[in-house]
Order: sequence, then structure tokens, then C-alpha cells
Amino acid sequence: MNASSYRWVIVAAGGLLGCLAIGAVFSLPVFLLPISRDTGWSVTGISSAMTIGFLAMALASMIWGTLSDRWGPRVIVLTGSVILTASLAMASRATSLVEFQLVFGLVVGGATAAIFAPMMACVTGWFDTHRSLAVSLVSAGMGMAPMTMSPLAAWLVSIYDWRTSMLIIAAIAAAIMIPVSFLVRSPPVADHESAGTAGDQGPQSNMTMSQALKSPSSSS
Repeated sequence: MNASSYRWVIVAAGGLLGCLAIGAVFSLPVFLLPISRDTGWSVTGISSAMTIGFLAMALASMIWGTLSDRWGPRVIVLTGSVILTASLAMASRATSLVEFQLVFGLVVGGATAAIFAPMMACVTGWFDTHRSLAVSLVSAGMGMAPMTMSPLAAWLVSIYDWRTSMLIIAAIAAAIMIPVSFLVRSPPVADHESAGTAGDQGPQSNMTMSQALKSPSSSS
């Protein structure tokens, strides 16, 4: 498959990964009452895990973005998918409110950032044309999260207890996100641009602007 066609695979992968990752975070409101009834934890305390998750997402985005530039988006997205699904499973086994807040809030939120920031940058790099459309489609996939994962969580809670339901969501996310992560590739345009930039800087790296203006080639 050529680059022109494969870039739409990147868009589809980004939308699907974002939907599952963001959806895992937005499934928490469905679990509030079942968790509170089962554990005796306050609804306010449980919901604060989501606030912690958003803060962790914002801070971790900068870190994951830097690592993605160094190691490529596939490694980061795969790592984020593994951490996200593992932390969801751990949150389903939490025995205290503080443990739940740290695992679901800090770890799940931070892992979600490993999907969002690198995928948006990756999709942007794959497109010279139709870039706005591509980014909009990925954003639309992420925007579908509350309309897909939340109903799934509500259906599971109506059948199982909250711990089993969250564990099933973690298993579903792992079964989809980890294989899809292998479809993610670095944009070839970025490789060409890097090579071109390096080539342009080679012979002129030690030349100042004034030297360039006074050089024989610029006088002629």
C-alpha cells in the first residue's frame, strides 16, 4: 500500500485508538453509583479521579510528545495502550479510594495522553493535502467516545458488578488497541524533510548571516 493510501489507515487507527482511550476515561460517570454503593466511598471522591485524569492528561501530553519525536509514534502509542489497559484492570481491583484515584486518575489519564498527542501529530505529518479533514476525522473518532464506551459500560454494569465490568472494558480495549497500535507509522514526509534540512545545514552550518551576504556567490 502506497503512502497516499496508507495515510487514511493512520486516520482510522487514530480515530479508533482515541475513541477507546477517551471512552475509558468517560466511562467513569457510569460507575460512580455502583462503586459508591459497593465500597462506601463518596461519589465526590470517586469523581475526583476524573479531574485528576484530565490534569494528568494535560501534563503528560508534553512528555509523550517529546518522546514521540525521539522514538516515533508507534512505540509511544503501543506503550500508552498497554499502560492504559493494565491500569484499568488495576483500578477494577482497587481496595481504597486513594488507590482508585491514583490508578484511574493519574495512570489512566497519563496513558490516555500517550494516544492523543502523538496520534494528532502523526496524522498531521502524514498529510500535505486534506490535512484539516484528516484531523477532523480523528477528532470525530475521539468525540464518539462518550456515545460508545459509556453505553457499553452501562450495559455491562446492568449485568455484572462494577469491578467485573471495568475489567471487561480493559480486556476489550487491550484486544483492540494493542494490535491497532502496530498500524501506526511515522510520517514519511517528516523523514524527507529531516534529511533535506540536514543536507541544507551541512555546508553552511558555520556561516553567519553577514558572512553569507559578503560571500562571492551573493555578490555575483
